[in-house]
Amino acid sequence: MTESLVSVGAVNFDVEKIRADFPILHQQVNGQPLVYLDNAATTQKPNVVIDAISDYYRTDNSNVHRGAHALADRATVKFEAAREKVAAFLNAASAKQIIWTRGTTESINLVAASWGKANLQQGDRILVSAMEHHSNIVPWQLVAQATGATVEPIPVDSNGSINISAFENMLDAKVKMVSVGHVSNALGTINPVEKIIGLAHAVGARVLIDGAQAVSHWNVDVQKLDCDFYVFSAHKLFGPTGLGVLYGKLDLLNAMPPYQGGGEMIETVAFSGTTYNQLPYKFEAGTPDIAGVIGFGAAIDYLNAMDRVAASAHEQALLEYAEEKARSTSGLKLVGAATHKASVMSFLLEGAHPADVGVLLDKQGVAVRTGNHCAQPIMDQFGIPGTVRASFSFYNTFDEVDRLFAAIEKAKTFLL
Repeated sequence: MTESLVSVGAVNFDVEKIRADFPILHQQVNGQPLVYLDNAATTQKPNVVIDAISDYYRTDNSNVHRGAHALADRATVKFEAAREKVAAFLNAASAKQIIWTRGTTESINLVAASWGKANLQQGDRILVSAMEHHSNIVPWQLVAQATGATVEPIPVDSNGSINISAFENMLDAKVKMVSVGHVSNALGTINPVEKIIGLAHAVGARVLIDGAQAVSHWNVDVQKLDCDFYVFSAHKLFGPTGLGVLYGKLDLLNAMPPYQGGGEMIETVAFSGTTYNQLPYKFEAGTPDIAGVIGFGAAIDYLNAMDRVAASAHEQALLEYAEEKARSTSGLKLVGAATHKASVMSFLLEGAHPADVGVLLDKQGVAVRTGNHCAQPIMDQFGIPGTVRASFSFYNTFDEVDRLFAAIEKAKTFLL
C-alpha cells in the first residue's frame, strides 16, 4: 500500500501533509530514506514545536514568575498558558492540578515519595501489573522499603492482558495504591483502566495511571476516568524531552508534602520555619524547563488542530496491516496478543537475537527498538530476552510498513 491519502471512515487523513510538518522524517540513514518506527520511545517534533522553543530563546529568554520586566512577563504568560492548555487537554478541573516534572519517571517518583511516605505504613500493599515499565515498579519498591509496605504484581496472562479476576481477588483494605500503565510500552496492550480504577476505589485504594503510551493515541479525560493521579512525558506527545506532567486530585495534592525544596516552592523562608507555596508551585522547586514547557504548549495546539479520531484510526490501520503481514512472515513470532492494543508491534525472529535484528534493520534505514523495553519482569515471565518493537504514529505510512517487512526479509538472509 502506498497511497498517501488514507480513507478512515468518512474522513480522509492526509499522511503526506502531516509528514511535511516533521523535518526529521525527511532524511536518509545509511543511504536509505528514514523509516522511523520507534515512536513508543519518543515521538518526533513538528516545526511549530521547534519554532516555539527557538523563538523563546531568541525573544523571551528570562526566568518566570519573578522578573519585573517585559521578557519575564512574556515568558511567564506563555509558560502558564501551556499549563492551562494541558489542563484542558486532559479535562482537568483546574490548572492547579497540573504539575511540571522532568518526565513520567519523576512524576511517579514524586507521588511515591510524597504521597507514599505520608500515607503508607507497615503491612500496606501496593499493586502494580506484571507488565509495568521499570519506572512504575522501582519507585514503589523504594517507598515500600522505607515504610514497610509491600509491592505485589498483578498477574498478566500469556496474551499480555491483565487478569482482572486475579486482580479482584488481590484487593482488600490493606491495598493503598494501585499503579498501572494505560498502555504497555512493551506489548501495546490497552489496559481496562476504568474497571481497575473502580475496583480499586471500592476498597479505598488510590490509583495512579501511567499514561506515557496513551496520550499520543487518543484523548484522555481524567475526570471521566476518576483516577487519583495521571502521569506522562512531553517527549512522547510530540513535545521536547526532559519535561513531564503529573495530574492529581486537588485534595490529594494539597495534603501531600513537598517533594523537593528550593526556589518557587516556598512562600516564606526563615530559620525559625518555612511555609510553602500553593499549588501547583509547591512541587516545582527551582527554575523549570521554561523553553520545554512553551514548546509543549505548541505541541498541544498542534494536536488540538488535528482530527485525532482520524489520526488514531490511521494508527490502528497501520497496526492491523503490520500484524497481518507479520502472521504471514515465516520465522516471525508476535509477542503480545491482547484484544485491545495501541500501535505497538513486538516480535521475534526465530533463531535471531533482537539486537542483531535491530542492527540489520538500521542498516536499511529502518529505526526500531530492541531489548526488554524497561519491562524486564514481563520478558522474564515470557521466557525471552526481549523483543524487536516497531511502534507507529500518525505520520507513518503503509509504504513504511512494507519497507519494514522488506528489511526483515533481507535481515533473515543473514540471520536464519
